[in-house]
Amino acid sequence: MPTPSDPPTSGQPGAPATPQTLPLQGLVNRLVRGLLRTPLLCRVVGSRLMTLYIVGRKSGRHYSVPVAYTRHDGLLLIGTSFRWGRNLRTGEQVDIRLKGERRPADVRVYADEAGVTEHYAVIARDNRNFAKLNKIGLDQSGNPNPADLRLAWAAGARAILLTPR
Repeated sequence: MPTPSDPPTSGQPGAPATPQTLPLQGLVNRLVRGLLRTPLLCRVVGSRLMTLYIVGRKSGRHYSVPVAYTRHDGLLLIGTSFRWGRNLRTGEQVDIRLKGERRPADVRVYADEAGVTEHYAVIARDNRNFAKLNKIGLDQSGNPNPADLRLAWAAGARAILLTPR
């Protein structure tokens, strides 16, 4: 019998949702990456988006992923339940393109329930699109549903704090 700290399993009510992608996601990603590299446009588009440069831990393949970010305690906060997030490790460094400038950033990953739900709540309050895509309901005051945050964690979500250098 599952305990309250166990994530729900597939097929049970409240089972974790799989990550949601947009139709033509690859095309959209290429377009956004181009906008984030374009002088002047990057200032507008980059107020909520940045490009994260990741190297696959097993494959060595290079990925450039446009992601939404939230500023939190002077750092950049992102959340994902996509597989690319597993390539990031606390204490390592990645490159980011923020407001047109490519620079290194230190990584801190939260994969535990408390860390993910706390940081996902911060992102969901700041970015309603993030909440919607991650199936996190918000109450009338804009606060996320704790059960939805827990389901995001159970689906493999990770919260990542980036400290740009």
